[in-house]
Amino acid sequence: MTTPRYEIRALHTATTVTVYQAYAPAIGLPAAREGRFPATWKRDRMTWIKPSFLWMMYRCGWGTKENQETVLAVEITREGFEWALAHACLSHYASGLHPDHATWRRRLREAPARVQWDPERDLHLEPLPHRSLQLGLTGEAARRYADEWTVSITDVTGLAHTVHSHLRAGDPDAARRLLPAERPYPVPDGALRHLRAELPPFPAPAAAPGA
Repeated sequence: MTTPRYEIRALHTATTVTVYQAYAPAIGLPAAREGRFPATWKRDRMTWIKPSFLWMMYRCGWGTKENQETVLAVEITREGFEWALAHACLSHYASGLHPDHATWRRRLREAPARVQWDPERDLHLEPLPHRSLQLGLTGEAARRYADEWTVSITDVTGLAHTVHSHLRAGDPDAARRLLPAERPYPVPDGALRHLRAELPPFPAPAAAPGA
């Protein structure tokens, strides 16, 4: 069965969805310990969340890149996640979706969230034909994310390192068994219409900014 080009896949329950971020230990460790983001977490800057564990591994290099050494699984409310999607703007102009560049720029400037669809990654972090959602939160959305939507924060750096170690040892089956059970996220019909557009073939757009 072919995976749709635009589809949100995530670890989720009836009330929550898990997204991933990676931070320097000075932020990541207290966030996991306290179950909420510390005061040093900047609520006035854009933060990007990723429902795909493997895309996060691609972005943070299995938790080895500088200032991304602590990988967090952040469980947030589905209500908050869907609010962000409903109030988001696509991060790039799409002629079939936006009337003109000026309208898109205005919507992007006013939106508290933005969406970027980047190539999903396989177990070896190679690009796949279908896309993975990256959700950027700023202003009201970033504050709500940190102070209202977050249900739990778990340090999954050890999981990232273990999966990577199995791959380096030539045992992809062992690595695959440890991956989070991500499945299609049930968004209401039409809920992503304002966030989907025809994208050019590879090379893909640049990766989203740091976590």
